[in-house]
Amino acid sequence: MELRQLEYFVAVAEEANFTRAAARVHISQSGVSARIRQLENELGAALFDRSSRVATLTAAGEAALPHARATLAAAHAVRAAVDDVNELVRGRLAVGMVTACTVTPLFDALSACRRAHPGVTVDLVEDNSDVLVDRVRAGTLDVALVGLADAPPDDLESLTIVSERIVVAVPPAHPLTELPAVRLSDLAPHPLICLPRGTGIRTVLDRTCASRAVTVDVAMQASAPDAVADLAARGLGVAILSTSMARSYPGLVPLPLEDADVAAVLALVWRPDPSPAVQALKRTMALTPGGVSAIGVSEN
Repeated sequence: MELRQLEYFVAVAEEANFTRAAARVHISQSGVSARIRQLENELGAALFDRSSRVATLTAAGEAALPHARATLAAAHAVRAAVDDVNELVRGRLAVGMVTACTVTPLFDALSACRRAHPGVTVDLVEDNSDVLVDRVRAGTLDVALVGLADAPPDDLESLTIVSERIVVAVPPAHPLTELPAVRLSDLAPHPLICLPRGTGIRTVLDRTCASRAVTVDVAMQASAPDAVADLAARGLGVAILSTSMARSYPGLVPLPLEDADVAAVLALVWRPDPSPAVQALKRTMALTPGGVSAIGVSEN
């Protein structure tokens, strides 16, 4: 049994697809399939049900998955411990970022980290915040920039970059601009445009509405704040954005929501036992002009 086999097994289990797993580990699909077949032969049991396009874990696969993850984490810890002694930083730095996020200082820090530590390979992936947080917990991402509701998870280390309330954004002639104050209940007659479920802004909206027993109609959703704002500017609905996002679109009027008190948070998250590569990235970001405070807040 080889660590590489376990890495491929975990990748297929998490991606639920051999093709996506192969792209993630940077080898051919046939290579991934062959290594997993070898592993199944060694274990004497099928790990995946291959009867459909979705690679579903069998009972044996479900039993093996947590142990495979633990083995890979232990191997990573051995390498990290030796690198600490040798004062080396190398290996793979897997960074997650919410879709359509503007993060120029983070890119600058990644570039500087790569120049300072050429032994580090940087992989950058985009996804919704809930998926990124789960992948940091599972160890398949080292660090992620995520949008959250109210506060970062207690089980992860974090650095909050922005914490602000959500607002509505509408064209200047919209009926909501005539109200002395806008409350969640005022949104009920209007179609809303928001980011999809699993993103920070949408989580804030859903949680706030639930706490106030208010039902709203999210008629349209888009994965990028720019698209949400553009649709609202064309009169297709009321945009739900964070305060700083809404201010960046001159064609829209941002209106505070009086009773929306859950904060939209943009934060970096990582596991409590960061690898040397993550520690090097954190140090580099501290030295980057503007630091993490300069990261844009056009986030999910």
